[in-house]
Amino acid sequence: MTGAGKRWAALRRRLGRPKGSDVTAGMVTGLFSIPEGMAYASIGGFNPVAGLYAGVLPPILGALTARTVLMVTTLTSAIALTGQSVLKEAGLDPRDAGDIAALTLLTGAVMLLMGLLRLGVVLSFVSNAVMTGFSTGIALQIITGVFEDATGYRPDGHNQLLKLWNWITHPQHWQLAPTLVALATIAVWAAAHRVRRLRATALLIAMVAVALVVGLLSTDVETVADIAAIPASLPGFTAPHWGAMPELVGGACAVALVALAQAAGVAPSLPNPDGSRSDVNGDFLAQGVANVGGALFQSLPAGGSLSRTGVAASAGARTRWAGVISGVFLALVVLLLGGLAERIPMPVIGALILVVGGELIWGKRHDIALVLHTSKLSTAAMAATFLATTQLPLQQAIVLGAVLSLLLYCAQAARQARLTGLTRDDATGAWSTTETPERLTPGQVTVLAYEGTSFFAELPHLEGALPDPAGARDSVLIVVMRTAPGVPSSALVKLLHRYAASLDAQGARLVLAGLEPGMVDLLRRTGITRRLGADAVLPAQPRIFAPLDQALAESRAWIARRQGEDAHDV
Repeated sequence: MTGAGKRWAALRRRLGRPKGSDVTAGMVTGLFSIPEGMAYASIGGFNPVAGLYAGVLPPILGALTARTVLMVTTLTSAIALTGQSVLKEAGLDPRDAGDIAALTLLTGAVMLLMGLLRLGVVLSFVSNAVMTGFSTGIALQIITGVFEDATGYRPDGHNQLLKLWNWITHPQHWQLAPTLVALATIAVWAAAHRVRRLRATALLIAMVAVALVVGLLSTDVETVADIAAIPASLPGFTAPHWGAMPELVGGACAVALVALAQAAGVAPSLPNPDGSRSDVNGDFLAQGVANVGGALFQSLPAGGSLSRTGVAASAGARTRWAGVISGVFLALVVLLLGGLAERIPMPVIGALILVVGGELIWGKRHDIALVLHTSKLSTAAMAATFLATTQLPLQQAIVLGAVLSLLLYCAQAARQARLTGLTRDDATGAWSTTETPERLTPGQVTVLAYEGTSFFAELPHLEGALPDPAGARDSVLIVVMRTAPGVPSSALVKLLHRYAASLDAQGARLVLAGLEPGMVDLLRRTGITRRLGADAVLPAQPRIFAPLDQALAESRAWIARRQGEDAHDV
């Protein structure tokens, strides 16, 4: 097979074949994109049609290129609000198509750059506890964002938890018609969801059935048409305002950060059905491609949407073709059936998004329980991230989550470092563990095994665990460093130098065994090897205990020579 043939075969394997459930899921997701996209755009002060078009090309491009198979790339409420803030701060019009195109194009360029520089590795340092709190907080935001659609009541509150509390405790403000429509929608969904064969299409069944009944009864509730009219045309080419870009560079970074952080919660919540592994950098690139393409065709900035991906998954999506079909189906609906789509009741959409948000939170219950049982520190990090996500601007919550993850890593690394005593049975040659002695015994060899990362935060604990060298004449301390990193921290080098000097002052010796090549070179360059002696710095060997056995034999020989010299002097 030629090189081109192999690449084509690999592409076909990666894309897979669409399944019947993907068609249904794509149709449901495409229908959701009509009211939800227009509503999010309207919330951000944009032309609602731009939010509608964000569900056409970006999902197609994102689905074809993303490493998270089910991720749907489209407009979210957080992206819309952040984009509005950026344009307002730059003094630009959020309803100007050229300004929107400039912001979307720059956002895509930032995402592409971050993916090419493989900056997704930064997200790998975000702990499971922090990501669980973040994902749960976003799911709550999804729920609180549709209270008005579902019940006709928009609760006050400067954060999502307060909005939730006010909504629950003020049912007297709920409007009867939209509330009954929402309850009926949830009931139809629940009934369809209980039937195994209908489970994948439960969202679509609930949407269509209740919408038809509402239309037949002429129930007075808000519909998609009340947000904006749907033009019977596909998105056309729009040139960005190049002159506006210098004012938008910083803002585009903020929009990209918000979008990528939201997308980072998709993979943990909805793993790939085919068992393949997601890749954050690949998802960065996919979202960048989606935004660059969407920018030229009237789309608002887009990113991985947890709510829209949840809709697709709940409707039975199994491959990336569900996202492609959603964009194609939405384009066909806009082009051919825009008038019918305008009649979809907003309480129906609000109720189904409540269902999706609830399923996302329910799906995190095992992760939440795991964190709660892991440690108090992890629980505190999860709770703090959840509270930040529900009460602070999303970009601030992201920064706080990153800081909490770093602190959690430092604390865990510091607690895991330890020294373990080792003793050897000379008859069998077997090594066994023992307690670390408080003092070194004169004229004896003591062996300790170091376990840690050489992270500077762990060193105070490590130094306190080292045996007291006072009075340890003619003794040798062997420290097995096989698990130490090849390039340790400078703080560890200083600790070794300081402890070696204290042993030398007592007529004792420090021997390091099982060192990685990088550390051997570092000790040579920093003068530690010269202080200890070349025979006291033993590199790692293929046979694990070979350096330790060599160190033990040479240390006993060194002690014998020292004691012989002492006896001769006497």
